[in-house]
Parts: sequence; structure tokens; C-alpha cells
Amino acid sequence: MYQYVLFRNNFKQIFEFLQGVFSFLISTSLFLAISGSLKIYFSFAMFSVPPSHNLIAATFFMILGVYGINKLTDLKEDMINTPERAKLIAKIKNVFKLTVISSFIISLIIGARSNVASIPILLTPLFAGILYSIRISPKIPRLKDITAVKNIIIALSWGIVAAFLPAICHSKELITILLIFYFFTLRSFINSVLFDVRDVEGDKKNNIPTIPVTIGVENTKKLLLALNSTFLPWLAIAYYLNLFTSHILVVLLFAVIYSFTYILHFCNSKKIGKSLDLFVDGEWIILVALLLM
Repeated sequence: MYQYVLFRNNFKQIFEFLQGVFSFLISTSLFLAISGSLKIYFSFAMFSVPPSHNLIAATFFMILGVYGINKLTDLKEDMINTPERAKLIAKIKNVFKLTVISSFIISLIIGARSNVASIPILLTPLFAGILYSIRISPKIPRLKDITAVKNIIIALSWGIVAAFLPAICHSKELITILLIFYFFTLRSFINSVLFDVRDVEGDKKNNIPTIPVTIGVENTKKLLLALNSTFLPWLAIAYYLNLFTSHILVVLLFAVIYSFTYILHFCNSKKIGKSLDLFVDGEWIILVALLLM
């Protein structure tokens, strides 16, 4: 009996420690940066070319910087939607600002040393983040305050980075680049809308007209399922044109099925917590693991 109690207490302590580590990783965007780096790794695999570890590292630091800016500009909304994260960022605000600036500098240095052509691609998420997060004038609304614009900008940024970083290293046919661009753009759009589903209450209170706020969560679910369904003919085209290896196609099919699962789950959940970060942002950990098996 004593051993059981000791085991249970130790297990609880380990679980709480891991929870704390995960909370820190998602609050500081480290988890997202890791996942985003794996997204670029996966893109190199789709192109069937060796990955550039320098460009993957440059992407890691750029993501850290871009989403760091977003966390600083969204503190007010996050106090309602994700208070734990907002309190941590507020507590380390000065250090966090320094980290954000350093991340951009490191990203551009690594990118320039690897391939100068990567610089405009790496800067795309930064310009996009500034466009949708910062209010240029009191009379002009932020782009993120216009329904769906934020999601489109995020999706296009991810699509450009994921499709064109590998493309500048290795010449590929335009059809391959376009299909990969579509995959990452639409997948990023779907995932960004799911985070708006989680934040729907806070966004309502702050009068932010996200897609779930504007059309409701149920209609948002139908929209996301319809968009995800377009990957089925996309897979058929890719198979017919023999663009990807059979192993990649199997992983991509799993990815589409996995998306259907988490769209249904999170759109039907009344309360969404950190599990959204784990299963949606963390999907690239799963996909790359399957890829490497």
C-alpha cells in the first residue's frame, strides 16, 4: 500500500512538472516554433530533397519572433482567452521583448549565410504579423479586426515559407510547388480558425469579428470540414501525377483523416484548453514521426 501511494505521488509530481514545461513552451511560442520547424522539414520531404538544417533553424527563430510579437500585442484579449499565458508574458515582458528581437536577427543571419534568396521568404511572416497585429492609425482597423483577413494572412505566410524555402534550394516543377503551397496554406488556414473557435468568448467581448464570432461555431465546423475535404481530390491529383513517394502519400492521407478528427472534436467541445495546442500545433511532430518510421 505504501509503495502504491509513493508511486502515485511521484507520478503526480512528474505529471505536474510536465504540465508546467508544456505551459511554458506554448506560452513563449517555443512549442509552435518547434512544430513549425518540423513543418518545413516535412515540406523538404514532400519535395523529395535533402533538408537544409540552416533554413529549418532560421524558420524556428523567425516563428519565435513573429508569434512573440503577436503575444505582446494580444495581451488584452489573452487575459480573457488564455489568462495563464498572458500572465506569464506580462511577468517576463522585458525579457520576452529582447528574445523576440534577438530571434529575428538570428533568423536573418542564418538565412543569409545559407541562401540569400531565403531572406524575403523569411521576412514574409514578419511583415504579415506587423500588418495584422499593429494598428497603423486610430482611424484604420487592424487587419486582424476584419473577418477572415487574419486567417488568410497567416495561411499565406505559412504557405509561402513552407513551399518556397525548399524550392529555392532545389529546382522543381511549378505544379509540385503549387500543390505543396495549397496544402500548407489551406491546412494553416483551417488550424488558425480552430484557435479562433477556442478564443470565441474573448473575441466576442473585445468585438473581434473572427469567423466563429461572425458565423457561429457550428457553421465554422461545416466550413472547415468542407475545406479539409478538398484535400481528397488534391491527393488524387498528386497520386495521378506521381508527385510524391508512396510513403509520403500514406502520411498525407493520415494527415487529412487526422484533421477531420480534430475539427469535429474541438468544434464540438464546450471548453478547449491546451489540448488544442498539443494536437493541432503539435500535429507536425506526429507527421514527421510517421515520416521517419
